[in-house]
Formats: sequence, C-alpha cells, structure tokens
Amino acid sequence: MQNIHEYLAALDDIPGTRVYTAWRARKGYHLNQFAMSLMKPENRTRFKADENAYLEEWPLTDAQKAAVRARDYNAMLDEGGNIYFLAKLFSTDGLSFQFAAGSMTGMTQEEYAAMMLAGGRSLEGQRSIRANAEKGAR
Repeated sequence: MQNIHEYLAALDDIPGTRVYTAWRARKGYHLNQFAMSLMKPENRTRFKADENAYLEEWPLTDAQKAAVRARDYNAMLDEGGNIYFLAKLFSTDGLSFQFAAGSMTGMTQEEYAAMMLAGGRSLEGQRSIRANAEKGAR
C-alpha cells in the first residue's frame, strides 16, 4: 500500500496543475463560500458596489483577499479555491470560463481557444517538476 503522504506529494509534481485535495478544500472553504455567494443577484450587486466591504464580511485570509482583488485565479487556486466555485467570480465580472482558463495558462482567450480546438496541450514537454529539476542539475 502506498504512503498517503507520498501519493499527495506526487500530485504537487504535475507542472501547471493544482490538484484539488481535501487539504485545499479545507484551506479554501471560506473563499469558495464567498464565491458561491455570488450566485445570488443581490450579493453580486453588493460585491460590485464595494468589493472591499463585501470581502470583509468573509473570514478570508489576507492572501485570499489579495488574490480576489487582483483576480489572480492561480493564486486563488493556491489558496484553496475550486475552479467551479471561482467561476461565479469571473462570471460576476462578465468573463467567460475560456477567458479565465486562458489567463491561468498565460494565454489570451483566443490563444487558449485555438490550442483547445487543435486538440489541447501536447503530451510532449515537462511532465514532472522534480524530474525536470533533476535533469537540469546534471
């Protein structure tokens, strides 16, 4: 049987990917609850009127609040955000899922759409952060 800590550590070795684990779920609970609150029109209106005041109603960490203010979706994922919950935030901003995914990969919406229409990311390239670091050290 594999050690759970080794298994979870392997998930952090996937380049450009943040696997949503139980640890991330606990860390991001309030961030995700904030995002889900934006499903209600009255909450979207209040948030858009005064983001800072609305954010202060939630027990978010300073890092989570900063990530929301900057609309840094990768930082929100690092802070425990779940992309499906965070969709409520970029939808509140009038942005598409495609736009958000593109921004998280360093691409424009158009570049991201073209990549996906061409079949997605290539299977070639960096497949392991650790292996790539070890290769570079040689």
